[in-house]
Amino acid sequence: MIAELSVANIEDASRSISPSYTDTPQFEDPGLSDHFGTSVIVKVESMNLLRSFKGRGADYYMSKVEHGRPVITASAGNFGQAIAWAGASRSVDVRVFAAETANKRKVDRMRALGAEITLVGDDFDIAKAAARDFADNHPDALFVEDGREPAISEGAGTIGLELAHENLDTLLVPLGNGALVTGVGTWLKVHSPHTRIIGIVAKTAPSMLLSWEQKAEVSAPAATIADGIAIRVPVPAALSWMETTVDDVLSVSELSIYNAMLLVRDTLGLTLEPAAAVGVAALIENPELRRGRVGTILTGSNISDELAQTLHGANLLTKAST
Repeated sequence: MIAELSVANIEDASRSISPSYTDTPQFEDPGLSDHFGTSVIVKVESMNLLRSFKGRGADYYMSKVEHGRPVITASAGNFGQAIAWAGASRSVDVRVFAAETANKRKVDRMRALGAEITLVGDDFDIAKAAARDFADNHPDALFVEDGREPAISEGAGTIGLELAHENLDTLLVPLGNGALVTGVGTWLKVHSPHTRIIGIVAKTAPSMLLSWEQKAEVSAPAATIADGIAIRVPVPAALSWMETTVDDVLSVSELSIYNAMLLVRDTLGLTLEPAAAVGVAALIENPELRRGRVGTILTGSNISDELAQTLHGANLLTKAST
């Protein structure tokens, strides 16, 4: 049986997780608002020691882990960094399984934060299966899956608590394993019920979109520059929670993701990782979204060296229609 997400737990998380992750900047950006012809509010989740939103859920979850029990997980990079940090701060051993193709900078950072790293397979879901198998063969270990554990979604839901007073008409949320959109949606459906919650995936990693549309678990190939949302196999718990927390799911092209990164660079002066920019990419592709007060969560800035070099000096390849 899948546990329900709790508004009370999100409120508890807002008081208990490290203040280094909470109350991140949120504001209407004049450059983006002018570009899209509507009020665009950004929540900047790259302004913390991990440079992503993942620390919120990991910190809340790890606060509940039995002391001394080793934790096993899989990650494309950001969640692994968050679990590694939360484990080190509590003297909990952490092993992270990642794909052999994972962002090297993220892997090095997970290791520097104290996690033992195992690289296996050529995508995230293969690494996750290996992590689960490892935990099954080590009864003392605890396997944690991003998108399945309520506490991780509830920790991420503190972003919704902070955004609730913005009176948003629409919130565009990067959608990977689903912890962020379900946590934020849980809070806003109670405290800002008029706000439409829209999850955004990459067109070339459509499993969560297909699962949403078909109301069933649908696996699909995942090949995208947005490694943080490159999900091939959906998490059943997240799909269940999305039924009551999400209004729609949209997909965006690789070109729009790339252009969104450049647009945020040129307007906010921020370098985002691709997954963090998909909400802006959705505004590029969908003029009908440009109404009222539109918010998006800029979820992180752990970018690969190769992509950073590509972006340096680059110009927008297309412009949003007006």
